[in-house]
Amino acid sequence: MLSGCIQTRSPNATKQEVLNALTSTPFTPKQEVIQTTPEPIKQTPPKPYVEEDLWQHIALNLSFEISPHPRLKKRINWYLSQPDYLLKVNVRAAPYLYHIVKKVEQQKLPLELALLPFVESDFRPHAISQQQAVGAWQLVDATAYHFGLESNDWYDGRKDVLAATDAALAYLKYLHKTFNGNWLHAIAAYNSGEGRVKSAIKKNRKLKKSTHYWHLTLPKETSEYVPKLLALSYLLQHPETGFKRPTLANNATTTILDVGQEFNFGILANLLEVNKQQLHALNPGYLRHQSPTNGPHKILVPLSEKALTQSAFYREQLSRRYTVVKNDTLYGIARRFGTTVKKIKQLNDKQSHLIRIGEQLLINQANVNRSLTVEYQISPYLQQQTPAKQATIEHHHTIVSGDSLWDLSRHYQVPLKDLLDWNNLQAASILSPGNVLILHLPAKQKSEPAPSINAPSYLDKLENAVNATEIPSATVPDLPQ
Repeated sequence: MLSGCIQTRSPNATKQEVLNALTSTPFTPKQEVIQTTPEPIKQTPPKPYVEEDLWQHIALNLSFEISPHPRLKKRINWYLSQPDYLLKVNVRAAPYLYHIVKKVEQQKLPLELALLPFVESDFRPHAISQQQAVGAWQLVDATAYHFGLESNDWYDGRKDVLAATDAALAYLKYLHKTFNGNWLHAIAAYNSGEGRVKSAIKKNRKLKKSTHYWHLTLPKETSEYVPKLLALSYLLQHPETGFKRPTLANNATTTILDVGQEFNFGILANLLEVNKQQLHALNPGYLRHQSPTNGPHKILVPLSEKALTQSAFYREQLSRRYTVVKNDTLYGIARRFGTTVKKIKQLNDKQSHLIRIGEQLLINQANVNRSLTVEYQISPYLQQQTPAKQATIEHHHTIVSGDSLWDLSRHYQVPLKDLLDWNNLQAASILSPGNVLILHLPAKQKSEPAPSINAPSYLDKLENAVNATEIPSATVPDLPQ
């Protein structure tokens, strides 16, 4: 059998040798046996490879075993007949792929799952199948609803790539558990439904046949679905076949922003100084020019986290000013306002921890009294009385030796329970260096910002954005790659 691990392939193999290996050894599944000896002690898995290029990072961390089979070779030949396939699809995937990979890794799932949107829809967020499966992850309405995706006249979570990622991974984890840890069965069930796969397994057991995926009788689409995923995984690990692998920086070029209130795309784009059409293209889950009144209010913006926090919009809309007094420290200020020293330094372009009495600092905190909609849905008075959601940015923390959940919760000034919930962890969970934790930072309190010299220019801009009927745009810039 050929292992899918990158370490096992011969670096000197020719294209023909690689392809011949896929059918040279007949596939013989292992027979199911009853365990009569004690299970071996589980060894700690090797640390994941971390590469500067995201596609190289994916290729080096794929883990499925790939068995020689004619159906697999057929799908590989299909990919090789269009070697530029992944280069083209990568353009659509580029704004989202880093976030998807981090979500998969954070949940300790096989990285092959990050390739499913390519297999499902060629990474088309607007795709709709004949069975009414929608989005890049091709979720049907019932599955989406069961796993927490909202859908109404204003918003369809199935088209929201990152929200759909959360639902799809939750569904795949459920299927993996349902099929006793067999990922090929789980992925087949994701495509055709768990009932069909269960029936196929039951039928083979009744006939005393192998229940391995390759021996199951499944619908034609599903029988080609899993080989398509395995073929893509195999070719990513074997570039010597001629299949072209894209290049993509292994860092986020887009940032998940929780605005904390209802917003209009034109106003938000104007204040962020980005193109409105580009903002819409990044967030296909929103079906209108305005977000739903009751949320969600998360949006993917075409800016890095650093660029976003340094923008005029973030500094005025999602921050407040604080004047340093005697005995203040950055750590003490961060604790008082529920933020982090890193955030304060980033917002204020500070390279050190030194602060002066009388110095004005920006503190990340949402200003909910400035409307980001064209007109109020309720009166301004009632709007001010309504508790606002916290405005957050998704932040990734890479674990280093010595980190603990308690220390991290104190460092980032977030409740330990939230840290556990965000990362599906238990209080006794052990943190492994190199893994990534997801945090939602920062604002926890609302406060009226003190007036500043620069405030009028921003307010003038906000007023102009509210009154504008269209954001001028000559061309639609390309999505970040």
